[in-house]
Amino acid sequence: MADQVSSDAVLRLFADGSTVVLQGLHRLWPPLIEFADSLAADLGHPTQVNAYVTPPSSRGFSPHYDVHDVFVLQVAGEKHWTIHAPVLDDPLRTQPWTDRAAAVAAAAEREPVIDAVLRPGDALYLPRGYLHSAVALGRTSAHLTIGVHSVTRWAAAESALDLVRVLAAEDRELRRSLPLGVDLSDPASVRDDVATVVAALQEWLGRVDPDEVADRLRSRTWSQVRPEPVAPLAQATAAAALSPDTVLRLRRRLRCALRDAPPTAEGERVALLAGRRRLEFPASTREALTGLLSTGETKVADLAGLDAADQLTLAKRLVTESVALVADAAVQGADGYDGVPATAPEPGPTGPDAPAPDAGGDDGERADALGTGS
Repeated sequence: MADQVSSDAVLRLFADGSTVVLQGLHRLWPPLIEFADSLAADLGHPTQVNAYVTPPSSRGFSPHYDVHDVFVLQVAGEKHWTIHAPVLDDPLRTQPWTDRAAAVAAAAEREPVIDAVLRPGDALYLPRGYLHSAVALGRTSAHLTIGVHSVTRWAAAESALDLVRVLAAEDRELRRSLPLGVDLSDPASVRDDVATVVAALQEWLGRVDPDEVADRLRSRTWSQVRPEPVAPLAQATAAAALSPDTVLRLRRRLRCALRDAPPTAEGERVALLAGRRRLEFPASTREALTGLLSTGETKVADLAGLDAADQLTLAKRLVTESVALVADAAVQGADGYDGVPATAPEPGPTGPDAPAPDAGGDDGERADALGTGS
């Protein structure tokens, strides 16, 4: 299998001074899964955790900057850190240090702003853009990096421009073809058309609803957080056998919010924002949904404001939409329950959604599709 680690190669490289990087621990180890999720919920920005294990007297990485904030937590051994002022303040993900390698190398020769040794239990905060490098001292060093991937004003700008692109496509003048025989090598030949386009886009930008931009930004950010995986067969079996005594549990790490929705011919509606999805329900379910979002767990019979039949209907939809889980669900086989748990194991960083190294070279993945390095 192509994604398997060669243990003998790891041994050889580590003995030669290479650092072992364990990526995406916020998806793999339960204590860090819960820690990273709680931190992200408190900060309002996605988080991610990597571990770096460096052999004695070896440099973990050359001077560089990250495009996200980092908390370094020293776990074992000692590491000497050298920090320099940024060559670019608040860099974006599209502005990696490799685009400014010469400036970074020159800045790393200047007087550092921090020159310190971290020992077990020590922590270091690195705002995005600050240059840093580290060398293990004496014996093997291990540290965690907690990456905080700030939601920026530029992300809001991108959301606004995405919305303009959708809205402006309805403008017939912007959909017109350029003249036949146009010479695109001559800027003067399309200057008037380009000027018309720019003026139209400026007008469309002025029509953008800030609330709609904010909602797009929310959806974009929440989609970066990978919720707790589910066991489809176990949950499908449980959904078909719901009873008033069934206990529903809100899916962990699924970001949710309740909003008003436009009324339909069937009556008033509410919208449940769940990660990147938007689910609509009758307004009569508001109290029940509010209660579940508040407590995180409830019996079907305790879904407030609904009769028994509607409680079961709502519960079944919440389970089949993977918003809530039946905590004790299992798949029933020919000889009874086979013990398949209600939730699947946390996925490792493989497959089509696996993290990919970012442009920073030795940086990690994007946090739930963003990434962390150091």
